[in-house]
Amino acid sequence: MALRVVGLLIRQEMSTLTSKAPSRMFSSTPRALSSVLANSPNADFNKKVMDRYSRLQLNPNVIQATYVWIDGTGENVRSKTRILNKKPESPAEVPKWSYDGSSTYQALGGNSDTTLVPRAIYKDPTKFGVNDIIVMCDTYKPDGTPCDTNHRCAMQHTMDKIHHEEPWFGIEQEYTFLDFDNRPLGWPAHGFPGPQGPYYCGVGADRVIARDIVEAHGVACIYAGIDFAGTNAEVMPAQWEYQVGPSLGMKCADDLWVSRYLLWRIAEDYGVVVTFDPKPMDGPWNGAGAHTNFSTRKMREDGGMKVIEQAIERLSKKQDHHIRCYDPHGGKDNERRLIGRLETSSIKKFSWGIADRGVSVRVPRGVADAGKGYLEDRRPSSNCDPYAVCNAILDTCCVDK
Repeated sequence: MALRVVGLLIRQEMSTLTSKAPSRMFSSTPRALSSVLANSPNADFNKKVMDRYSRLQLNPNVIQATYVWIDGTGENVRSKTRILNKKPESPAEVPKWSYDGSSTYQALGGNSDTTLVPRAIYKDPTKFGVNDIIVMCDTYKPDGTPCDTNHRCAMQHTMDKIHHEEPWFGIEQEYTFLDFDNRPLGWPAHGFPGPQGPYYCGVGADRVIARDIVEAHGVACIYAGIDFAGTNAEVMPAQWEYQVGPSLGMKCADDLWVSRYLLWRIAEDYGVVVTFDPKPMDGPWNGAGAHTNFSTRKMREDGGMKVIEQAIERLSKKQDHHIRCYDPHGGKDNERRLIGRLETSSIKKFSWGIADRGVSVRVPRGVADAGKGYLEDRRPSSNCDPYAVCNAILDTCCVDK
């Protein structure tokens, strides 16, 4: 009888908590009873409210164009939206725009109009119009010179020199989901999950976290027109990876930035934080990288292994230069990640090998067996600028011969 009374009291208390939840803008789920995302405002909004607006019939000739650009940090993006009255068929048909560079760490207040130049167009999976688009832009100072974090301009110049070599890139983007306390999502508040081992490519609620966001992101990238190649859970719990490419020339780097934008944007809907920090947790936990796969036409042809080895030799002579190019802080971020353990090489020494994940540059077993293919540079950090990374590889392997 006593147990029945206690049970009735608990049910009555739960009913009171639920009835006190706001009925319109926030979910009625008693989220205060859970510590997961307890402090995330976006997680508490009732997403069903948006349905009434998504069902509105929109004029297909009124287009929402969301301009996306890299800000002064070199690792984050900003965005804003304008209305176009005609569907553009190419970036050249999208008007240039400007923004306040003093609010994005790119200009001083006295002369802060910074120019956005459209470079690539994608379908927008986050908007409701069938013709709504995402516009990837690069940025220019008031005097017309590229902003300090505009590495796309330099990569384009390099591509113009060596386009005949038909360079392909494919990038493996690792990242980590965080709660609002900056701990990996789903980790115990005052402890740690079990050691690494069961999480990589894992299946099951005790092994993977936030697959909903991962699946939504994959579909959104495919819809947008990104050369999206796949995804998998990574070694550390709450850590994931997706792959972009292989793509010719500039497209892989453009795709990677837009795919990051979409990941941030979709995770925002869930109230979850995405970090591309290369070492979000100290200790015996894997870091996060952006392994960059690279090939030229000659590498992909019969006898290409010799060309691959020549490129590796050139890369070995410019270790310090590449380390500076491979994270937005000149190598400081990678100092925490490239420690010679946990599937990384040492930041201080260049190395390469076949099927070895503890080296600077890996040649996959299948490539070595075929005698042609591509190389994998494992040094770029997860928060790298792919324009800077790809440009450094092109310059070393194709220009500086």
